Amino acid sequence: MMAAHETIDHVTLTHLVEAGAVRAAHVIGQLGGWAVVVEYGMVERALAAQRSRQVRLFKKMETLIGYLSGVGITRFDVDAANYDPATIKTVSRPDSRAALKKAHQAAAYDEWFRAQVEIGLKEADDPNTQWVSNEDAKAGWAAKRAALAKRAKRGAS
Repeated sequence: MMAAHETIDHVTLTHLVEAGAVRAAHVIGQLGGWAVVVEYGMVERALAAQRSRQVRLFKKMETLIGYLSGVGITRFDVDAANYDPATIKTVSRPDSRAALKKAHQAAAYDEWFRAQVEIGLKEADDPNTQWVSNEDAKAGWAAKRAALAKRAKRGAS
């Protein structure tokens, strides 16, 4: 395959397709998946992965076709001479199960919390709801603390 410095990124490919500059697209099978090489002007460049800037490999042909269609490339040729499906590695993500479980728990809690707020808002609008002022609440709790302190003194004597 081509060297990493002979690549183009997704944005460049999109601009080339929009400008009608792409003359051909080639899907090339190799160890680990499928690569895309595009011809524009007098050059050929491989599509690069976003983060690594290395040649991007698609593990599934369906994913590759979807990508190319999304960019606007609907015709391409395929070279499967070096493709070996046995060399495609899948990455196991054991942490994804735990992350998904956390996400579901968070969503369930959010739903419960919103329901509680809704209930509270409805009760606040109810004319039968009796409100206690902050001053009355403080006075009530102060009286309870004083009574407990008095009982504690009696018990300590």
